[in-house]
Amino acid sequence: MKRLVLIVGWARNDDPRQAMALGLWRHLADTDPWAYQRYITLLAHSPDHLAGLDGARLEALAAAALPTEGARRQLDLDLVVDIRDRLPRIGAPTLVVGASRDQVIPVAHARELHAGIAGSRYAELDSGHNVLLEQPEKLAGLIRDFLD
Repeated sequence: MKRLVLIVGWARNDDPRQAMALGLWRHLADTDPWAYQRYITLLAHSPDHLAGLDGARLEALAAAALPTEGARRQLDLDLVVDIRDRLPRIGAPTLVVGASRDQVIPVAHARELHAGIAGSRYAELDSGHNVLLEQPEKLAGLIRDFLD
């Protein structure tokens, strides 16, 4: 049986704060790669996670955030997405994972996804948007439990 796992997702972008954050991120991708890298690093990680890194590790994390064409296309889509009408059509067993410290996509959006997908399961991690780096073991455990 096919299953769906949605991690720090959202169904719409009519949130002015979110649109401003994503719009600035997109603008920086075209105008200032250095600022782009630092902005998204600060936005995508919780303050506690970043505070636990030394300067070299923090710089390496920022340097990995490249404004590629794929990232630009993703941001263009992020700025206009609205799939709320499609959520009720999802029939696969679904796990929705939110991140309580997400500054890119506020956790209320993950909760909205869960509410819009009948029978979905919901879990929330104490993390920023980049839950894959901040809470990899906990995320893997949630997914493993869901798939089992």
